[in-house]
Amino acid sequence: MSRVNTVLGAIPAEELGIVAVHEHIGYGMPGSELDSRWWKTPEERYEETVPKLRAFHEYGGGTFVDATGICNGRDVDYYASLSAKTGVHIVACTGFVGGDTALPFFARASVEYLAQQFIHEITVGIGDTRRRAGVIKVGVSRGGRMTDLDKRIYRAAARAALRTGVPILTHLAIDAETAIAIFGEEGLPLDRVLFGHADDGVNAQKTRDTWIAERGGRVGFDTFGYETELEDPPFWARPRKERLDHFLRFIEQHPDKALASADANCSPLGWPGVKGHTVNYIFEDLIPDLRSAGVGEALITRLFVDNPADFLTIKN
Repeated sequence: MSRVNTVLGAIPAEELGIVAVHEHIGYGMPGSELDSRWWKTPEERYEETVPKLRAFHEYGGGTFVDATGICNGRDVDYYASLSAKTGVHIVACTGFVGGDTALPFFARASVEYLAQQFIHEITVGIGDTRRRAGVIKVGVSRGGRMTDLDKRIYRAAARAALRTGVPILTHLAIDAETAIAIFGEEGLPLDRVLFGHADDGVNAQKTRDTWIAERGGRVGFDTFGYETELEDPPFWARPRKERLDHFLRFIEQHPDKALASADANCSPLGWPGVKGHTVNYIFEDLIPDLRSAGVGEALITRLFVDNPADFLTIKN
């Protein structure tokens, strides 16, 4: 039977429902919990997060994939309490958003050490929680090209994915040639990799999304809602119509390779976040926009139910 690791235990992939495949309960850089300006109490974070997850569930959302890596604010016991409270399945990740978000200890780690860390968090549990990760996060550090540490993380992730059967989710899809070469050397099929943020306003023009799909990789359009039309848009914002048109062109060619999400923070750690942007953009704006553009219900189901279920299913 197909199964997916969630923070409350493994469940059949058929029970995931509509999936937000790249989101954050709370994301921050290492040390953000000590920031005196943006710090929030656990109670404040809980009060900010629960209504968003409840709304997600009421809209019909089934599963929230938290793409917050090691060193960036993961708290899987907290995720478990949120899941139990709201009825939303939460999938936690192992791995790193990028080498530049890892603490110095990991910068000296070997590929095999990193792989064993990932494998332990997938098969045994994160820390002493016994709560297992369901996806591996990797990423390209700032600068747009993979660093030596990034390459070691990608290689370790490939080995862990092959050993455990869980998939890999990337932060940015730039420098994909290097990533695909590493995955190829390790023998990892590219349909086990979701190349993320193909649609963000900074890197969309440098992302070879069609090229990735033609080689078997999955492509994440997962910064929906970060629009230049916002009151105070972030630097990675993009005009709403431009992003939507990009997505529509891609799914016309590669509907089986596309996944979509909002990359929102329920309660950001150590920074203010982006006002007016939540995971529920998926239901409030994106799906209505797709319907208005003529996308049928069968394709919407494929994008938000079938494709993510196939991606997240443990395959070994």
